[in-house]
Amino acid sequence: MSDSQSIAFLGRWEGFQVGAVQRRERSPDRPREEVWIELIEVKGEAMRCSGCGRPLDRVYDIEQRWVRDLPLLDAETWLRLPRRRVDCPKCGPKVEHLPWLAPYSRVTRRLADSVARLCRDVPIRQVAAYFHLDWKTVKRIDKEHLQERLGPVDLAGVTVLLMDEFAIRKGHRYATTIVDPYTKRVLWVGRGRSRESLRPFFALLGREGRRAIRAVVMDMNGAYEEEVRAQCPQAEVIYDLFHVVAKYSREVIVRVRGDEANRLRSVKAACQMIKSSHWLLLRNKENISRPQDRVRLRELLAANRALFTVYVLKDELKHLWDFRYPKAALRFWKHWYGWAVRSRIEPLRRFAHRLKPYLPGIIAHCRWRLHTSLLEGINNTIKVIKRRAYGFHDDDYFFLKIRAAFPGIGR
Repeated sequence: MSDSQSIAFLGRWEGFQVGAVQRRERSPDRPREEVWIELIEVKGEAMRCSGCGRPLDRVYDIEQRWVRDLPLLDAETWLRLPRRRVDCPKCGPKVEHLPWLAPYSRVTRRLADSVARLCRDVPIRQVAAYFHLDWKTVKRIDKEHLQERLGPVDLAGVTVLLMDEFAIRKGHRYATTIVDPYTKRVLWVGRGRSRESLRPFFALLGREGRRAIRAVVMDMNGAYEEEVRAQCPQAEVIYDLFHVVAKYSREVIVRVRGDEANRLRSVKAACQMIKSSHWLLLRNKENISRPQDRVRLRELLAANRALFTVYVLKDELKHLWDFRYPKAALRFWKHWYGWAVRSRIEPLRRFAHRLKPYLPGIIAHCRWRLHTSLLEGINNTIKVIKRRAYGFHDDDYFFLKIRAAFPGIGR
């Protein structure tokens, strides 16, 4: 086997044979070593239209083109080949179909596949530096690869949805994630958290898909609930424990702590003790591991009646999600609500009144043992993806990366 045949055998450039091969050493205007391979079309082989795929024998025109391939040992590899356009009676002038080269690409499919595989775990900038490609070229390759691999989302058989928001960047810029809780698959990601931002997803579901939705888990976002009620009136809305308790912490514990610190500002020791207890009061009791922190918490709660009350009622509120029977949960709620409104602590009373209209969605948790902890884990991974890329300026590409990170599991 000749050298040219060996190179052609290793390269597997279907439809072409190897002509001249040159190795170019480094020079002031060439920072890296390069290998140039000339490809010559094999005469007599049928060409195919890249549009419809039919075999043709009429050439419309020919253009010489340089194409990057995977590096040959330690050198960048460039292919110089005639790129033919066929005269297709159905599609008109079309680039010839080659299995190893996309119609208008300047890199071979195997190089593109290698770039896309590396982009799964490495930032675009590092991939571009490794292959000596332009940043935009690497991004385009990865985006096209993701679009081809993921394709349109399959929404068949989806009956329950998890819905949550995450921050895209500073300045209250948000996006919404929708997940199938049973397959742990990201179904859709869209910019915004308003009713209008959700409508493209429900349009993708279609009429039959919307009728099949039986339950939706969400935080207490009024826009989410209104759109779900409008699009899927038969679906039960379920409010998640994590978001309700987080709202309680923000609106009750933080506010009462501030009020108590202001009330006792003339007593410096007591005021400082309350001010330094911010994260201690917000953490769950079982997550406080250091003995000195437990002692501080006990002393603080023993010394301040208002903080003791709101802290205890936060733990009691969590038990509402332990019930499996709606009537038992409703009885517990009535007791908790009575304690809250009789407490004479205005932030607590106000929170209890505001929470009351959401009670049906909280009680629905008895019938649907679902929560958004899965989404919280997904949101943490989204932060890692975003941080790895130093932010995304292309929403479509960012959302494709999220879908690729959570393809789902079989049921």
